[in-house]
Amino acid sequence: MAGNSTVVQRQSGVALWRQIADRIRASIAAGEFDETGRVPPEIMLATQFGVNRHTVRSALAALAQEGIVRAVQGVGTMIERKDRLNFPISRRTRFNEGIGAQALETEGILLSSTVEPASDELARRLGLAPEETVIRLETLRKADGRAVSRATAWFPAERFAGIGRAYGESGSITVAFRSLGLDDYVRVTTEVTATHADGDDLRDLELSPGAILLVTRSLNADPAGVPVQYAVSRFAADRVQFTIEN
Repeated sequence: MAGNSTVVQRQSGVALWRQIADRIRASIAAGEFDETGRVPPEIMLATQFGVNRHTVRSALAALAQEGIVRAVQGVGTMIERKDRLNFPISRRTRFNEGIGAQALETEGILLSSTVEPASDELARRLGLAPEETVIRLETLRKADGRAVSRATAWFPAERFAGIGRAYGESGSITVAFRSLGLDDYVRVTTEVTATHADGDDLRDLELSPGAILLVTRSLNADPAGVPVQYAVSRFAADRVQFTIEN
């Protein structure tokens, strides 16, 4: 971990242990410790970051809680080898098909379903009048029992009444759409950003504070080009990587 990766910002509003956990996580993802298979000793990390060993220990404990590292008596802090799932983003993006053979079992869980007025932004994205309503689904996706993503999705309420029930029964947006008369849909746009996990995402994705999320904001439309779904999905960055397909 050289250069700016060892710089921590004091009085930045972000705890030092969290900053260090972020940098160690990034170094692991970049393969910097592949030769040894373990993180440098606490005393070495404390020297590199200019902090005491207790702060480093807190960072490593957070990473252990995420399942990224584990302490082995007499050996050190070992890196847990858990390959990321590859999630393709294309014109026909589907969670179950995208994960495909990478997992023995996928699961979609309905956390909540509500009907609410469309905000100005949602009305614009979904092509609705300001007074129209949308159905909001909060969902959780798992692969082989491990939480992968948490999403908030909105659908035109008049066209897709009952989609909450349909998703709850099937665990699939594609199957839910089909049960309501929409046999196909395509991805119109996908925006990708990154952020720290907090609130419900920490709990439902079973992450520790400071964990990084990859966030997609996506719009799907029917074959005629009419918007049918706008979604904000948060993926655990240490569990998923994206492949953008033409």
